[in-house]
Amino acid sequence: MTFDICNCPVSLTDREALDDWNSMIRAFLAHGATTPTHLGAVLGRQPHFAMGHAARGLFCLMLGRAEMVETAREAASAARRAKSETPCSFREEAWTRALDHWLDGHPSKAVAAMEGVLSRHPEDTLSAKVSHAIRFILGDAAGMRRSIERVLDAHGPDHPLRGFLLGCHAFALEETGDYDAAEAAGRAGLVLAPDDSWGLHAVTHVYDMTARPDLGIELIEQNTSAWSHCNNFRYHVWWHKALLQMDRGELDVAMGLYDAQIRADKTDDYRDISNATSLLTRLELEGVDVGPRWEELADLAQSRTDDGCVVFADLHYMLALTGANRPEAQTAMTARFARDAAKTGEMPSRYADPGVAALAGLNAFAEGRYDAAFADLVAARPAMQTIGGSHAQRDVFERLTIDAGLRAGRYEQTEAVLADRLARRAGNADRFTTTRQAQIEEARRIPAQ
Repeated sequence: MTFDICNCPVSLTDREALDDWNSMIRAFLAHGATTPTHLGAVLGRQPHFAMGHAARGLFCLMLGRAEMVETAREAASAARRAKSETPCSFREEAWTRALDHWLDGHPSKAVAAMEGVLSRHPEDTLSAKVSHAIRFILGDAAGMRRSIERVLDAHGPDHPLRGFLLGCHAFALEETGDYDAAEAAGRAGLVLAPDDSWGLHAVTHVYDMTARPDLGIELIEQNTSAWSHCNNFRYHVWWHKALLQMDRGELDVAMGLYDAQIRADKTDDYRDISNATSLLTRLELEGVDVGPRWEELADLAQSRTDDGCVVFADLHYMLALTGANRPEAQTAMTARFARDAAKTGEMPSRYADPGVAALAGLNAFAEGRYDAAFADLVAARPAMQTIGGSHAQRDVFERLTIDAGLRAGRYEQTEAVLADRLARRAGNADRFTTTRQAQIEEARRIPAQ
């Protein structure tokens, strides 16, 4: 049996195919743009490599787009054919099962399959990263942390991919509120893996959550090698920089980054659209006129009203539709949420709660019905973690909730939400916190006078 860079068994017999597989692993861990190229080369050399087909299918599902589901199904069929023709290891079998589970609507079972691999092969950084990624989509921050911490010891100083695992650990630590440990783990990981954009971005999250924008901007600017090689993940790093600039009050700089970097390429990847829509929403909440920028995003979002893959994606599509005032598309999205919420399964349960309430809140806010918006968004808050994404990404919905409450005159309830948001940030007040608290105090002072 051949072993790859993770020191795990693979059924590859061609030396060049193994080299391509190892290059694919490193590229995938680093969010590198060459990941599909290397994977394609592997399958071109050894078309009966079941794990390669399973990887292709899993990577397609991570894109959260309806048209990629059929591609993933084709990959699953190819993996099953390959498995029947070539002896497979336990690891490869588990990867094909993981893809089948996710296609059957059970991403948590796909995670379980990956964790089964890690029980036998705790040194398997690739399987650890896939488990981490699916848990991220499911909003399972605590699970991300448990998973990574179970395999940390197997990634000792001699493990070639230890830096990437530390980057995953840093992100899990940050998402579970252990900010000091996250910063330390992320910076240690960057020393070992200077091209680890995920680890860099994990530390950037720490500086966002602890209101230290200067350090975050410096980190991004001084570590371009960590993210300049990336696929569209580099747009997300630019997005983080824009948020940090906003926290310094530099709204014009954030808008400049939007035009020059974040939407330099008009892609329809939901992660890119979420970057764009959430930034424009934040800017508008600060009184910035974003001009016609909503139209391009709404055109893309309008074609996604029936996707129904990821609640996180759909809520950002709705931000684009409300931003550009597309009532017919908004109605179609609302109806589809209701249909999905009535189904059974892991993703439908997320459409039922918090999806339906959150979507109603976004619609109400756009229509100026701030009292209803506040009520709906507050109702959605307890389960918002389950839509996936990070605290920083979901913060756009927190900001809308708070501003809806302010505009509705619900000062005490809004202050409670603001205090809860502050607590999640370990008491570190960012610019949004201080300005909104000042607005509440001013609103209370005026009637007293």
